[in-house]
Amino acid sequence: MKTATRNKHTPLNQSISFSHSATADGESEPGLDELLAGPSAHDPVNQVISSEELHSLVACLSTVLSELEATVLSLYLDGRSYDEMAGRIGCDTKTVDNALQRVKRKVGAHLDSRAVAA
Repeated sequence: MKTATRNKHTPLNQSISFSHSATADGESEPGLDELLAGPSAHDPVNQVISSEELHSLVACLSTVLSELEATVLSLYLDGRSYDEMAGRIGCDTKTVDNALQRVKRKVGAHLDSRAVAA
C-alpha cells in the first residue's frame, strides 16, 4: 500500500513530451527538435546558410511572438520544466503548453515560407 501511494514515478507519468506531440485526431505533428534540426555537415556553405536561416528565424520570431510566447520560449530553451515556467510566469501549466504549441506552429510556418527542408 505504501509503495502504491508514494507517487515516486509521478513526474515521469505526467510529463509531456515536446518532441512527440499528438493531435486530437491521433496524427502526430513534427516536434520542435525536428523543425530546428542542426546542420548535417561542417561544410562552410551549409554553415553560412544555417547562420542566415537562424538570423531570419530570430528576426521573424521577434516580431511574430507575443510577450508570453517569447518568455515561455526563452524559459524552455533555458531547460526549465513546465511547472517551473508556470511558476515564474504566474500561470497554469496548460497555458505554458499552449504557448509552446503556438511557438512551434509559428516556427513551422516561418520555415515553410522560407522553403527550408526540415
